[in-house]
Amino acid sequence: MFSKRKLSKADASGEICKSDLPKTKKSRISDKEKASAYSGVENEGVFEGLLRTSGIVLKAGEGQNEIAVDQITFQKKLCLALEKHPTYPDVVKQFVSGLESHIKDRNQFKNCLLPCAPVRTEGSRALVHSYCESLIKLLLGIKILQPAVVTLLLEKIPEFFFDIVGTFGTNFPRLIVNQFKWLDKLLDSQDLVKKLMQMVSVSPVPIQHDIITSLPEILEDSQQSEVARELSCLLKQGRRLTVPILDALSRLDLDGDLQAEVRQSAMTIVPSVKLEDLPVVVKFILHNVNAADAVEVISDLRKSLDLSSCVLPLQILGSQKKLKSQVQASSSMSQVTTSQNCVKLLFDVIKLAVRFQKDVCGAWIKAIENSTSVSDHKVLDLIVLLLIHSTNTKSRKQTEKVLSSKIRLGCLPEQLMQNAFQNHSTVIKDYFPSILALAQMFLHSAYPAVVSFGSCMYKQAFAAFDSYSQQEVVTALVTHVCSGNETEVDISLDVLTDLVMLHTSLLMRYATFVKTILDSTQKLNPCQIRKLFHILSTLAFSQRQEGSYIQDDMHMVIRKWLSSTVPNHKQMGIIGAVTMIGSVALKRNEGDGSLERPELNGERDGQLSTLLELVGFCCEKNPEVLALYYDELASLIEKQKGKLDLQLLEEFGKSLVEDFPSDFVVDLNPTVDGSFLFPVKSLYNLDEDESQGAIAINLLPLVSQSELGKVADGTSNQSKRVVSPLCLSPCFRLLRLYTGEQNSGSLEEIDALLGCPLYLTDLEVEGKLDSLSKQEREFLCSLLFYALNWFREVVNAFCQQQDAEMKGKVLTRLQNITELQNVLGKCLAATPGYVPPPATFDSEGLEAVPSINAVGPLRKRNGRKKKADASKVGSADRSQADDSSEGNQPDTELSELEKTAAERETGNPLAQLQSYRPYFRELDLEVFTVLHCGLLTKSVLDTEMHTEAREVVQLGPAELCFLLDDLCWKLEHVLTPGSTRRVPFPKERGYKDIGFSHLCQRSPKEVATCVVNLLKPLCNHMENMHNYFQAIDLQNRGGEDDPEVNIQEHQLMSSCYQQLLLTFRSLFAWNGFSQHENTDLLRSGLQVLADRLKPGETEFLPLEELISESFHYLLNFQQSVPSFHCAFILTQLLIAIADKPMAGWKKEKMASLAKQFLCQSWVKPSGDQEKGSQFNSALHTLLCVYLEHTDNILKAIEDISSVGVPELISSAKDGCSSTYPTLSRQTFPIFFRVMMAQLERSVKSISPGKPSDSSEVQLEKLLQWNIAVRNFHILVNLVKVFDSRPVLNICLKYGRLFVEAFLKLAMPLLDYSFKKHRDDVQSLLKTLQLSTRQLHHMCGHSKIRQDIGLTNHVPLLKKSLEQFVYRVKAMLAFNHCQEAFWMGILKNRDLQGEEIMTQASEEKDSDEEGSADSAAEEPSGSGTEDSAEEAAAGPGSPGAEP
Repeated sequence: MFSKRKLSKADASGEICKSDLPKTKKSRISDKEKASAYSGVENEGVFEGLLRTSGIVLKAGEGQNEIAVDQITFQKKLCLALEKHPTYPDVVKQFVSGLESHIKDRNQFKNCLLPCAPVRTEGSRALVHSYCESLIKLLLGIKILQPAVVTLLLEKIPEFFFDIVGTFGTNFPRLIVNQFKWLDKLLDSQDLVKKLMQMVSVSPVPIQHDIITSLPEILEDSQQSEVARELSCLLKQGRRLTVPILDALSRLDLDGDLQAEVRQSAMTIVPSVKLEDLPVVVKFILHNVNAADAVEVISDLRKSLDLSSCVLPLQILGSQKKLKSQVQASSSMSQVTTSQNCVKLLFDVIKLAVRFQKDVCGAWIKAIENSTSVSDHKVLDLIVLLLIHSTNTKSRKQTEKVLSSKIRLGCLPEQLMQNAFQNHSTVIKDYFPSILALAQMFLHSAYPAVVSFGSCMYKQAFAAFDSYSQQEVVTALVTHVCSGNETEVDISLDVLTDLVMLHTSLLMRYATFVKTILDSTQKLNPCQIRKLFHILSTLAFSQRQEGSYIQDDMHMVIRKWLSSTVPNHKQMGIIGAVTMIGSVALKRNEGDGSLERPELNGERDGQLSTLLELVGFCCEKNPEVLALYYDELASLIEKQKGKLDLQLLEEFGKSLVEDFPSDFVVDLNPTVDGSFLFPVKSLYNLDEDESQGAIAINLLPLVSQSELGKVADGTSNQSKRVVSPLCLSPCFRLLRLYTGEQNSGSLEEIDALLGCPLYLTDLEVEGKLDSLSKQEREFLCSLLFYALNWFREVVNAFCQQQDAEMKGKVLTRLQNITELQNVLGKCLAATPGYVPPPATFDSEGLEAVPSINAVGPLRKRNGRKKKADASKVGSADRSQADDSSEGNQPDTELSELEKTAAERETGNPLAQLQSYRPYFRELDLEVFTVLHCGLLTKSVLDTEMHTEAREVVQLGPAELCFLLDDLCWKLEHVLTPGSTRRVPFPKERGYKDIGFSHLCQRSPKEVATCVVNLLKPLCNHMENMHNYFQAIDLQNRGGEDDPEVNIQEHQLMSSCYQQLLLTFRSLFAWNGFSQHENTDLLRSGLQVLADRLKPGETEFLPLEELISESFHYLLNFQQSVPSFHCAFILTQLLIAIADKPMAGWKKEKMASLAKQFLCQSWVKPSGDQEKGSQFNSALHTLLCVYLEHTDNILKAIEDISSVGVPELISSAKDGCSSTYPTLSRQTFPIFFRVMMAQLERSVKSISPGKPSDSSEVQLEKLLQWNIAVRNFHILVNLVKVFDSRPVLNICLKYGRLFVEAFLKLAMPLLDYSFKKHRDDVQSLLKTLQLSTRQLHHMCGHSKIRQDIGLTNHVPLLKKSLEQFVYRVKAMLAFNHCQEAFWMGILKNRDLQGEEIMTQASEEKDSDEEGSADSAAEEPSGSGTEDSAEEAAAGPGSPGAEP
């Protein structure tokens, strides 16, 4: 039917065409018709005919339509043929109808949509281009055909909605839409775009995709904005078209506002977009960033991007082992791969933007820098910073600075870095060179937090990357170890230790690199040697065959060291040998070695016996070396508790058990043979009821032999070993650890040593010391040191025994320690220049522990002498380090002062003995389990029988003070916040661990866990202190004058209270609690505190509520703190608790608490007011806490300056403010400094505002500035009364900063507020002018006094004052009031306003500042005077209406 209809049309149209054409053309057409007929195309319709005559021949099937003429020629011919046709315009409909019929066949439609093939003949080769458009595209280029063809094409699209386009199929909708692209002229583009957008709303997704991506090539310029808005709306509606829409939008030319609007639409979908589309969205956002809004856009993008969604497939991968179906497992794997690829693409997009868009790089760094909250920082930030560091060389320094800063502030915790390496290693491995460079740089940092982060980077890189990267990491670590820098060596060895424990087989590949460290051991201290040999031993003995060559090298080095005559080398040999012994003697798993086990055991026994014999032979004649050997073996047994094969050490153990009694223990006799400096007396016997078989420690005779050299030649030749009192404590420590290991912790075999007496002498030395010779005094001091160290080791040994009798004896030994310390303090005071015998032997030779030559007369010269010692002892004596402080040091530097304040005042021996800490044996952490015993004060003893008190095992205040003091030192050493404690200089670094050898073998987390377990008894003790001081306070308020109040007991209890608070603060201020893995530990600690208020109700409370309850619990102690230092530490403790995080109500409580302490009168038990540099330091911090936490800082400053200071001025010479008793003439500079600094800080927080702000907002800001300027005026005028140099210095410094802040922030506000609020602005400027004049007077005063410290501030201050004058003039000019401003020359005056006469002689009356004090004064400026004095005065208020 179709063919017949076509033929009839063709016949009719053919006839019409022939009859209507001009005669001149007829012959030519007839020739063509003949040619067509010859080709077999005789019968054709209007459509086919006109196309053929215009130069296109239609082909059926797979062949392309052919074009014989140029495209433009074809279009012209066809257009002319249609227009000249007799039936025009009906012929157009016929033509389109013919086209419609022709394209009903899909193959023919496809040919019409595909490019035409040029006909290549000899005559037309140059006429037809090699590429020709499709027939449809050519027809769309003809005006009279375009509307009909467009309609026809759009109507054809729905036919293909449900077509499935295969791999080689034809995508008809795409081909159709492509016809509309790049048309020279669209007659009705609005209609076309409208219809296309309608088509988008009803089409399937693939067709929507094709239409949207084609829009930029179809649209006219005028339509782009409208379509962009439609696409933007479409973007928000669904996620399926994200990519095509963004692709289209990126190719549209939009104005700035619309571009921002579209970008914001894209930003809104970032959190919800599909992972595979995320790179496209981010690329679009970054591509459209300009310099003006780059930081804002990147900040929004940072918040929206969340890589946690990319980690989800990784979690699926982790759990795929549990999946039963292999199909599910492979699906999970593919999902992980897709996820990782998408993340990699995302960072590739960011990398391109960073590299080629300057604004993006700077803005991203700035956005991260501006983020202040710890929770705002993500894995993304770290990866982007690494990306920028590796991509943009110009930004490396800035990147390193931002990274270091964020790490120090705790914003980038190590947990975040671990997440980055574990979840995104495929991305991060591309930045390995930057990771290595940053890790190396971080290890050089002065901040432990940054150093720790760098070490963690090494560990994570080794675990996550390939073998090349692992080798580079090991090489870098070995380089650090060989550098000689103490910090680098320590941290690098720690990293290698962690790697060898976690990745032994991996690190074994690079053992050759690690072994090279043996060539640089001269730079290592003993602690580092221990770490190095632990690493090498683990590698050498973990895999027998592979590690044999390392064993040989280690044996050679150890033999060389042990045979050396250099003490340091011998020391290193012992440490290395004992470490090797530990590796050889480790228990092996039953699976190790299987068939080869007997051979391996024989080899192991041989190695062990060889090492033990070698070390024993080298040590036996040197007491210090032997003591080190004992200590090292003891530490090994303690560290490897339960892991050592003690059968291998049995022979050594037998000799130890035999040697100790024969060397140091004797039978207890009433008299002792021999002549000694002092008569021998048996003291401190706790087993007096056991008369038979009693023993004693033969101390005094041994000390006599050692100190006075009374060893007979024959005796020394007969005995190979030299028995020295130096070895007493180390040998006992080894004996008790070995015995405990052999007997599952039981010490029954040696429990007689707990209660046995010591051979000492009469210790009633009061009044006798002056009559003794120097040798006798030094002998007595040595004897006391040995006795104290023996008791310390005894307490270490038996503190964990559960037997009630033993517990009682341990407490008695603690009492003996405190008694002996009192005696020792007196002896040391009378023995200047005395150097005690060593107690720790793993330091760098005993010459490393400085002799404390001037510590003796501590009581005579008190603080100053101690300060001198501090410089000698280094980190060992830090209790006096800040005596010369001006009261404005950071909080953490006060810890040395806080702990010893009370003791120093009372002459307590603890304070005097701090300098000698390296000469005492270290107390183990287990000793503090004694704190579980109750507290026994003298008031209890007065009301109860002494016998009863002995039966009930309780702790006395002196013993409690002793234990808490030691605990505080330990916690400060281990848990001091890393971001605040700078690493000391390398020379001092080697000595910092003296006295903490055992402690340093534990991690900070282990120490924190130990303290958390002690929190209950610590709370009990603190509550006892609270009750004690509450009772005293009630007595004082009741007016009872108790003559029996013991001042020394009061101060001892006060010291205990202070140390308890310090312990709590050290624990809760530990920065390790910010790490995710320690959250449970923090929760446990807080739960103990919260449980004191709500017993049994805290187990399931959320962390925030636990923090609140703990905060309330600690807040209850505010009423009982006995000293200002205790108040200061309590405040810091509450801040440490509340900072997790600081809620509004906690802030109010903190301000209220700080103000309460400031408004409290602090009086010592003796009746004197507290004062001194320590008091000033704490006052400075408390005042800062008050002003930083109060809700209205300006009001608080005004209250102190307007109420407290006038009270002080009107008080007596030594008086103080009645409202603020802490404000006295001595502390005024501290108050003044803090108020000036906080005032300047507070005005910087006033937002500058905008010209568009409402009148009310402007008025509110003006009011804030008015109050601030009024406060500034009050403070500046106080200099007239308090004119000391520190006050002047503070005023000049902060006065300039305040004026600069006013210029920067307030003057723009005045510019656009002047017309609406003229009176307020005038009042503000007039008040400030009075202050600037006073500042000018201070400048003159400084020059007269010729004080360099003050005059250094003058040039910058005068410059700021001059800028202020001209800035006011500019403000008036801006508001068209120039006539209201005049400038005069301001005279130089002193603080009291008197004219400086040297200037008056040069300047006459004409130079006066006319009517300067009148109410109608114009804005007076200042000029220069004889070109020597710069402008300095500020403006007044305009008197006349402008």
